[in-house]
Amino acid sequence: MKKAKIYKPNKTAMQSGLGKTDKWILEFEVEDPTKNPLMGWESSSDTYSEIKLEFSTKELAINYAKKKKIDFELIEPKKRKVIKKSYADNFLN
Repeated sequence: MKKAKIYKPNKTAMQSGLGKTDKWILEFEVEDPTKNPLMGWESSSDTYSEIKLEFSTKELAINYAKKKKIDFELIEPKKRKVIKKSYADNFLN
């Protein structure tokens, strides 16, 4: 079976909040992308690259991959470092 990666998506640069980052994604790795000679676009005959499965928890994604005998790589999300700021801090010190 093909290799997949299980990860939690990061927020996009256009997001200020953390919406749509609570799901875990199982996505198959793309193999052998080629350049389309007519249009110059990147294409592939690998239809697994179009599949992106969403799970509510990491455990559900791992159990699904094990049940379907899919080799997977688990990518843990990095912890966000939150620095509390206040407008008043600009005028102190």
